[in-house]
Amino acid sequence: MNLIPEQISVGILSSKEITFRLKGQYQLLDNLFEGKLSVSAYEGKVKFLGRLYEELVFSPLCYDKSFFELKEVVIGIGFHWQKKELQRFQGCLKFMVEDDLITAINILPIEDYLTSVISSEMSATSYMELLKAHAVISRSWLLSQMVEHVDCQTSEMPMALDADVLFVNRWYERDKHKNYDVCADDHCQRYQGITKVTTPEAKAAVEATRGEVLVSEGEICDARFSKSCGGATERFDTCWADKHYEYLECVPDNPEEELTFDLTTEADAKKWIMSSPDSFCNVTDEQVLRQVLNNFDQSTTDFFRWKVVYSEQQLADMLKRRSGIDFGIILDIIPLKRGCSGRISYLKIVGTKSVVVVGKELEIRKWLSETHLYSSAFVVEKEASNFVFYGAGWGHGVGLCQIGAALMSQKGYDYRQILEHYYKKSEIKKIY
Repeated sequence: MNLIPEQISVGILSSKEITFRLKGQYQLLDNLFEGKLSVSAYEGKVKFLGRLYEELVFSPLCYDKSFFELKEVVIGIGFHWQKKELQRFQGCLKFMVEDDLITAINILPIEDYLTSVISSEMSATSYMELLKAHAVISRSWLLSQMVEHVDCQTSEMPMALDADVLFVNRWYERDKHKNYDVCADDHCQRYQGITKVTTPEAKAAVEATRGEVLVSEGEICDARFSKSCGGATERFDTCWADKHYEYLECVPDNPEEELTFDLTTEADAKKWIMSSPDSFCNVTDEQVLRQVLNNFDQSTTDFFRWKVVYSEQQLADMLKRRSGIDFGIILDIIPLKRGCSGRISYLKIVGTKSVVVVGKELEIRKWLSETHLYSSAFVVEKEASNFVFYGAGWGHGVGLCQIGAALMSQKGYDYRQILEHYYKKSEIKKIY
């Protein structure tokens, strides 16, 4: 394997001006700073105390006793739980200009980053085995992107299309970031600094699994995860590039690991989505959810099965806003291809003015909601003058199901058993 980096740079916030507060002494060039300060973008450079710089890096004199604060950090960007928070971070604070905006970047050791990730993705009060499992997959995902990841940015058209049908095919990867390793939000994995690290168990989970990653065929696994698979996990190529990983196969999210439905077919997908199968992530116990979900996630209670209703006009207006395409009156919404969890990878939208085939999974969700639809595992019914979406799951469904893993932990499964369940044909390996 290639050299494993010791530190990571995380993009936190971009704005025309950023006000921040240093708690403890930080060094910048030959000077020491503490307290409230601000930087701004000016002619492509960082403006600080009346002078211009290409970039600035504030380094703490004492790492463990210092932190910096950033106000109005946006979390859940574009999703239904989007909000702004005051957040605290340890490590170095770097500023640079991107597209005429100041970007704040946090530089810190990987293991400290992971302690925050597992406390931001789930709650720091979660079950220990869930936290340990998440530490392994978050470390695996990160290092697979930084060390071994090769992007495949081609995707074949799923079927022959008429000449007048527009084909839109998009997916989103972490390689959009050029000036730092990962961002702090759901586009990569949630990182909300030391703000969310509220229990010693979170630190213990990272320390107990230090250096452990999932490996398959000699490579670190691109260990994806989502909030709720809805009863069955999805394949990688349904959501991203046309690349297959054997460790990211379809897994029925139940103890027997049995699935009697073929969710790639419309008939079975409809039966499945309109039912409530026994699954690890079919959780209604509020006490369990309060323990494992952060407060901004707890407001989403219908994650396993959900329903959204649009009038004909609402749907037409929203699609025009979200896609930039004028469909006219929406006549039909037709799934063309489903993955093994029932998630739609290609959807045909038929309007009086335009007919479009759109993919992949996240782009479909972006078009069909003012934020993001919970998932693309849905069926559409025309009821009177409304389009009614019945759906399953929350997120792309690939890899570990966070709520399912939480219930497995609560039922006594250890982190190795949890990872064996969600990532077939992989093994845990300690690489440092």
